[in-house]
Amino acid sequence: MTEQQPLLVVGHGTVDDGGVSEFRSFIERLRGRMSASGVEVSGGFIELSAPAVTDVWSELGERHRRMVAVPLVLVAAGHGKGDIPAALEREVRRNPGTSYTFGRPLGPHPILLELLAERIGARVPKDEWADTAVVLVGRGSTDPDANSEVSKVSRLLQETGGFATVETAFISLAPPDVPTGIERARRLGAKKVVVAPYFLFDGVLPQRVVTQSLEYAETAPEFDVHVAGYLGDCDALVDLVVERYHEAMHGDIRMNCDTCAYRVLLPGFEDKLGAPQTPHHHPDDPTGHGHGHGHAHGHTN
Repeated sequence: MTEQQPLLVVGHGTVDDGGVSEFRSFIERLRGRMSASGVEVSGGFIELSAPAVTDVWSELGERHRRMVAVPLVLVAAGHGKGDIPAALEREVRRNPGTSYTFGRPLGPHPILLELLAERIGARVPKDEWADTAVVLVGRGSTDPDANSEVSKVSRLLQETGGFATVETAFISLAPPDVPTGIERARRLGAKKVVVAPYFLFDGVLPQRVVTQSLEYAETAPEFDVHVAGYLGDCDALVDLVVERYHEAMHGDIRMNCDTCAYRVLLPGFEDKLGAPQTPHHHPDDPTGHGHGHGHAHGHTN
């Protein structure tokens, strides 16, 4: 009989108390689902929020030598490719004899498309979607592969939702920004637009999406602008994390590396090819000194 390895859900962290609360509520929801099969569930952050991954790892390590770690991220950007695996590798080195299997990021996935459709439908009825544009807003990254994953979700939403158009925008680090995305939708002739934040939980960045959308709406009163809710703590998201857990335990969990700038030469990103995935300094790490790039995180999501 295969050992029921515990599930460690790893988030980035946020300075927003609401986002932290939603993460913790989600872990409790996930724990309730997995308890029937005897799988222990814990969750922690690599920075900015408690509980820290190092504390959760130490607590799980008292009862288990091997665990499954699922990154609670939508795309495999810097956090999913570098920071989270590096944080976990530090714990392996601090706790000899422990190990982990790393699961895939959550998206793209049909469950996420269904959730996006639900959030959009809560703002505009489905029978009006043919006249409605959607602006899907991702976090944004310096990794072109990660940004292209958000664009892929936009196209999948377009193909499955029957919207007038689905535009992609980002709230940080990559163009186009939110106002530009809405303006594109308006110029393409849609009668209304729904801005859909592609975020799991609340935080500084999804709140910024709302603010920028409402500011645009004030400048174009003739254009009907709505803002959908983010994905949020829900049973469907639990289903997806459970799927990623079982993949890691029994299936093929290769990360999509075909367009990763660290593995293939992409014009304009030559400096990333073959670069080691060492994390930058996380102030909450108990070693108390810098690692990798040696600079503090500036993220505020």
